[in-house]
Amino acid sequence: MKKLALFVALSLVASGWAASPAEQQLTEAIKAPNLSVVHLWASWCGNCQSELKSGNWLKTVKANPDVKFYFVSVWNSGEDGKALLAKYELAGQPNVTILADPGPRKGDAQIKRFLDLPLSWIPTTWIYKGGNLRYAMNYGEMRFDVLQQFFADSKAEW
Repeated sequence: MKKLALFVALSLVASGWAASPAEQQLTEAIKAPNLSVVHLWASWCGNCQSELKSGNWLKTVKANPDVKFYFVSVWNSGEDGKALLAKYELAGQPNVTILADPGPRKGDAQIKRFLDLPLSWIPTTWIYKGGNLRYAMNYGEMRFDVLQQFFADSKAEW
């Protein structure tokens, strides 16, 4: 198994792929025993803005202080969108970390994978526990009652 992992890593390096600083930070962070939410978004995205305007992200973050939330701006030329998150009171929350992927939004160089998962739409929301992906919502706005249920299900022992 170690040989396979080494082969994959060397193949990715040889192909020119390298994890962004945001991915490197998250690779370690999502290994935490508690829940981690990786939310891929951009400040220019209408669906992302709609989620923020509803106030449901703030309510969810405040209602789940034991969950670590990572708002990762993608396809946004390296901008983290912190000003917009601050407008909706997310930037100052103790369980929120704001990151940015430097990848471009358009063209052949646009990132198509993040944390080695496909990235084809934003907003995208992934829930991890102990390094394991529990849920992946890859196509659009969250239903926050469903997100809360995913938290409860992820905390349960399987």
